[in-house]
Amino acid sequence: MKDEKPHRGYLAATLGCYCPRCREGKLFKHPTSIRVGRNMDMNDTCPVCGQPTDIEVGFYYGTSYISYLVSIFISVVYFLLWWLLIGFSFTDKRFLYWVLSNSALLIVLQLWLMRFSRSLWISFFVHYDPDWRLHPPKALERINKDQMNNW
Repeated sequence: MKDEKPHRGYLAATLGCYCPRCREGKLFKHPTSIRVGRNMDMNDTCPVCGQPTDIEVGFYYGTSYISYLVSIFISVVYFLLWWLLIGFSFTDKRFLYWVLSNSALLIVLQLWLMRFSRSLWISFFVHYDPDWRLHPPKALERINKDQMNNW
C-alpha cells in the first residue's frame, strides 16, 4: 500500500537533519543548541524506521572534511556577494571588514554546520528507501557497542 504523505526531497531531508532512509525521523535528539554536547547528541536509531545512525566505529570522522568544504563554499559565496555589493579596496578597510564579518558568520553557523555535515555524511552511505516499511534496515557488521560515540 502506497503512503499518501509525500516524502521530503534529498536536499530538504539533509538540510533538516532527517533520516536519509525514511526522510521522516530526526537524526538528533534535541534542536540546535549552544551546548555543543547536547547539540551533537544523536539518536542511536531513527525513531521512525529504526535505521542505526552510528554505522561503525569512527564513522563521523569524515564530517570534518564536509564541514570544511561547506565553510569554504559559504566563504566564497559571501566573498562574491561582498565584492558585487560593496567591493574591495586597498585604500580603506573593506577587506578587513569582510574578513571579520565572514569569521563572525562562520562562528554563528558552526553549530548548524556540524549537524549538517553529519546529516550529509550519513546520506552518502544510507540511501532513501520509499518502501522502508517493508524492508528492515540492514544489519550492521562493524558495530562495537563499547566504542560507539567514542570520537
